[in-house]
Order: sequence, then C-alpha cells, then structure tokens
Amino acid sequence: MSNQESYKFVKYLWQDEEAERLTGVDRLVYRSNRLGDDLTLTNTGGGNTSSKLPETDPLTGESVEVLWIKGSGGDLRTAKRDGFASLYLDKIRAMKPLYLNAPDRGAKSEIEDAMHPMYSHCVFNLNPRACSIDTPLHTLVPYQHVDHLHPNAVIAIAASVNQERLTKEIYGDDVIYVPWQRPGFDIGLKIEQLIKDHSQAKGVVLGHHGMSSWSNNDKTCYETALEIIDRAAQYIEAHDKGAQTFGGPKYQPLAEASRTSLTAQLISWLRGQVSVYKRFVGTVQADEKMLRFVNSVDGPRLAELGTSCPDHFLRTKIKPLFVDWNPATGDLEALKAAISKGLVQYRLDYAEYYNRCKHTDPLAASPAMRDPNPTVVLIPGLGMIAWGKNKSESRVTAEFYNCAIEVMRGAEAIDQYEAMDQQEAFDIEYWLLEEAKLRRMPPEKELDRQIIVVIGAGAGIGKATAHRLVKEGAHIVCVDLDEASARQTAQEIIAKYGAGIGVGGTGISDCGPAIGLACDITNRASVAQMFSDVMLAYGGIDAVVVTAGIFVPPDKAGYIEDRLWEKTFAINVTGAYIVTDEANKIFKQQGLSGNVVLTTSANAVVAKKGSLAYDTSKAAANHLVRELAVELAPLVRVNAVAPATVVKGSTMFPRDRVIASLTKYAIAFDESEDTEALREKLAGFYAKRSLTQSPIEPEDQAEAVFLLVSQRLSKTTGHIIPVDGGLQDGFLR
Repeated sequence: MSNQESYKFVKYLWQDEEAERLTGVDRLVYRSNRLGDDLTLTNTGGGNTSSKLPETDPLTGESVEVLWIKGSGGDLRTAKRDGFASLYLDKIRAMKPLYLNAPDRGAKSEIEDAMHPMYSHCVFNLNPRACSIDTPLHTLVPYQHVDHLHPNAVIAIAASVNQERLTKEIYGDDVIYVPWQRPGFDIGLKIEQLIKDHSQAKGVVLGHHGMSSWSNNDKTCYETALEIIDRAAQYIEAHDKGAQTFGGPKYQPLAEASRTSLTAQLISWLRGQVSVYKRFVGTVQADEKMLRFVNSVDGPRLAELGTSCPDHFLRTKIKPLFVDWNPATGDLEALKAAISKGLVQYRLDYAEYYNRCKHTDPLAASPAMRDPNPTVVLIPGLGMIAWGKNKSESRVTAEFYNCAIEVMRGAEAIDQYEAMDQQEAFDIEYWLLEEAKLRRMPPEKELDRQIIVVIGAGAGIGKATAHRLVKEGAHIVCVDLDEASARQTAQEIIAKYGAGIGVGGTGISDCGPAIGLACDITNRASVAQMFSDVMLAYGGIDAVVVTAGIFVPPDKAGYIEDRLWEKTFAINVTGAYIVTDEANKIFKQQGLSGNVVLTTSANAVVAKKGSLAYDTSKAAANHLVRELAVELAPLVRVNAVAPATVVKGSTMFPRDRVIASLTKYAIAFDESEDTEALREKLAGFYAKRSLTQSPIEPEDQAEAVFLLVSQRLSKTTGHIIPVDGGLQDGFLR
C-alpha cells in the first residue's frame, strides 16, 4: 500500500519528499506526527513509536545502538525531538537475565515492578525524558521500528468476547494475538517469543489494549499500522447494524434549542454536585453520534459494563454515570432528582469497587481511593458532560469516552462487547495512577480549576487582569462590549499560555483556557446570555471581575446631559449590580464559594471639578460593594479595587481626552506627538500627585484582583482595596 486510495478508513499522510530530507530521530518524529495527525489511529496522549538507531556515545565516541521511544505523557501529533526518551539498547537487553533469573515472575510480580525503575540506568546522553511503560513492547521486538497505537477499530476487536478468533479471521497469519496483560517486561517477552514462532507476522493485537506494527523500514512500519487498522475498520463497517446500532433508539432527540437551554440551566448545579472534593471544569458534547448512544436501548447496559482500554478509563473512570431520565418530559427538577439518586449509587459503587479490588499488603498497598465522583455523565436527550481538573483534561475525557463508545459500537457489530475484568481494570488504573503518567504531573497552580469571568477584558485593567489570572491556572472568560477585542485577548492568552494537548480555540464548543464573548452589562438579557454561554463552555463560574467603566466629561459650559448621567450610572453602578445578581444565581446553583471583584475609583472619596457624574457613580459603586457583600454572604465574597487614574491602555483615555486633560493642567505638549507619548506625559503628571510618585498601571490593579480572587485574602469581604500610590487629597482639590 502506498497512498490514500489504498485505504478506506484511515488517512495516508506520508510524503516521501518530506521524509527523505530527514534522518535518524527526525524521521521518527515525522512518522509519529503523521500517525498523530489522524485521530482515528490513537487517542490524545496515547500510543508510542520507536526506532533503534546508531548514535555516537558521548563518552567513548563509539557507535552504539539507541532505542528512541516517545516519552511518557507526550502526544504523537505534537511530539518533537525532545519528547522522546533515549536508552542504550544493549543495557536494556542486559535487564532480560535479571527478569528471567528471578524466582517469581509474571505481570504483577515483584520483579516486574522492579524493572521499570531500572530504565533510569540505561539513559543515553543524560536525556531527561521519562520512557513509556510500553518500552519492553518496543525493546524486545526484533525489528528496527515499532508503532504502538490505540485505534478504536482494533480495540473493538480486542474488546470482543471472541477477540482471538476475530483476530485470526480478519488478519490470518499477518497479525498475532496476545490476551490482555499489563504492559511490562513479561508481555514483552511473550511477544518476542510469538514473533520467533510466527516470523511472517507484522503486527500484534493486544487484548483490551490496542495494537503494534513493526518493520526494519520506517515507512513500511507506518503503512503496516494503517493496514492493520483499516482492515479492522472495513470488517466492522461490513457488519454495522445501521439504525439498530446500540439496539436502536429508546428516546427521540430533543430540539436543539430545548437541549441547549436545559443543559445551560443544569450544568452549574451538576458541577456543584460532582465537585465535592475538588472543583471540575466541564465539556459538553451533544453531536449526532453521542445522542444516538445516550438515547439508545443498549446505552445504559453498555455504559454499566465499563470501558475497556486502560488509556480510556484512567480519565473516564471504570464507568460513567448514565442518568435514568425520560427527555420527553423536559422536567428539569425530575432530571436533577434522577442525577442526585444516580450520584449516590455511583459513589457507593466506586467505593465498593475500590474496597473489593484494593491490595492491602503493606509492601504493595494500593494508593488511596480516587475521588469517587464520575468524570463522565450521560443524559438521554442532552448528551454527555465530561469533567476534568481543567478544560484540556475535560476535553480529553470527552474524547476518550467517544473512543469507548466507538469501541462498543464496533464490538457489538461484529460480536459482543466485553469490558475488562474489574480486578485487572483496578490494578492498571491504580498502577498507572501511582507509578506513571499522573505522578509526573506538576503541582496545581493557585487558581487551577477556577473559571473566572473578566468583564472589560478587551483593554486596560481588564486585559491585564485576564493575563494575570491565567498565569495562575485560571480559565478566563474575556468579556467586552466589543466582541472582537474580547476574542483578541482570548487569542493572545491561548497563544501564550495554551500550548499543549487539547487547548481548543475561542469558540463555545472548542474553547481552551480562554474564550471571548460580547456582553452589554446594562442589559440583563445580554448578561444572562453571556453566562449561559459560559455554562456551555466550562460548566460554571468561580469568580467574576468587573472592570468595565465609562467616564463622560461635562461640556464646555460645565454641564452633563441627563442621558449621559444615566449612561454613566448604568455602566458604572447598575451594570455591576446586574452582573453580580446574575452571577449569584449560578453561585447558588453550584453551592460552591465564589468571588466578585468590582472596580471603583480613588475618585470616589474626593470631590473635584470636572468629573461629577463619574465620581458620584464610583462613590455609589463603593457602597454597592458593601451592600452586595451583605446580600451574598456567606457563600460569595464581594470586594473592589479602587485605582487612581490609569491612563496606560485605557479606552477611557482616547487622544482627545488626553489632550483636554493636558490642557486643563497646563502641561506642555505638541500636537505632533503620538497618542502614547501624550499619555505618558499625563500619567507622569498624575504620578506626581501620589505619595509613591509612580504611575498607576493596569498590571497594578490586576495584582490586587488576583489577591482578592485567590485564597490569600479569603477572610476579606465588603472592602475596597486602594491601588492609588497613596493619593494626597490636597492635590485633587
């Protein structure tokens, strides 16, 4: 096979002209990326590729054979050279007698557990990248190149009751079969022996796990992987049950508008229910395939059996919560009652699973029980809501359960789906949790798991706040009257902080660590719609920061029109109230503590000529903070930051206002100077009016906001934090 026309269900992405320009590890990176580019071949972060390559030993200068293998936790589609571990091949092979000479051997033996740490003694050239738990599956295969993948089509075979017979029927002698066994040295040795016994084999189906292909030519190895996967997909397609997939429909889909409305009303409450121990961030999916599964006759039965591939249930848990609810009623309260009942049983089931399967030997005791709440909730009529510690993780959790559904579909089409034995599932779940990928994750940041809405994020203080909070791990909803500027801030955040797996974009359905939305805070319907969009994007909120404001100067005669007075109060006071009031509805639904931070002004406590409407509105906003703190206690803290005049980056200081202020204060300037230069002059003047003699900038306010939304000032509510450089009232009169 050599091109896309040779395959029906996979993409042939290899380009000779690109590959031929590369050598060594760079060709391995190229091959890995092409495999990762086709999401039908493996899941996010799953699978690994390897090449055994000659390298120059940095100590002896001699040529040595090195195994290059995709490192633990990396992703094939984004893998780069530094994402690959490198091991002296002769040293890894020298580990073989250590294993074989042990008196007690096997997949869960003491010597098996002792093998993986030994790889650190085999590292080539001080490479810090940790190697995969699948390293033996690559090392002991007597071919130069190996591709190990988790394609749904092959796992459907590997998760069927008659998986061995099906492998033989589909592949003949081209592919060997190995029953499920935890990755490690023992299964590597078994595959090595099977290859010796079946020298014509070019791949293996791993029960309940995935597949591998091998060759001494990297392009052939790539093409063999595609061939194995495509043959499985074609076999499944030939047996597809069409309208009777998953037993056919039990419920009819809801109209999209009804489904969206119900989900938006439900999800913040559901977030509170599953965030018993730690907060979760959600991802909603309601496409045709997902709705087919949750609305089906067999969906509850299959979901209860649990998932199969260990890469899946590490994120999705052993099984999802499938809610018993008839969507035709549209009854939200009945749905909540069904979820509450289901959650109680789910937690009991998970605790029973843990207690039944855990190991109590003091020398090999199981880690403590994981959070017993589900990470996948399936609801007839609505679809799936997946949860994770951040948006990226919840997106991957959703992706993995989609994979699980496809595995079930394929297995049920060709045979009967078989979930992994629960003891085996437990052992791999908690072994991986303790020994591999999750243990290497960095500690959580201060605002991880937090969803924070920043209103006025298109510029100035709001933009600086958005950037400051995302650095601490928060998910940021960038909101502005100008949607383009809100989206621009979100895009900047994603470009700077969103690198990694599944970061998403700035749209509702594909959002990553930030999203940009439009909102008119003086219009309650607009605010409610904005929060509804936030619910669908992330599942809830933890804090709201309002930086939007307006300054309207009086006319030349010193007066301000009634409509401009009303507009000033509508934005600076009423808008802040509407936002907080709508946010409080969500806080109450969640039952999780929350934060609101408003922006008032140092001008609120002084009287001066020329800003009557603005200063009065900010004084009202100061008192609004205190009143809201009383109203929303004890669940929600309400505070404010009160900046002195911030010129830098502020939309309230267009060029004409800057010039008017320079003229008012008799500050010399030239009309030919650009706006930023004029702003600097004005900011310098304002700085001289403060005790610190330094300009007040957006970043200064952002730092104060961070303190208020964090736990550092967790006992502070109803207060206005001045960030004004120590203004001296005498200078303002």
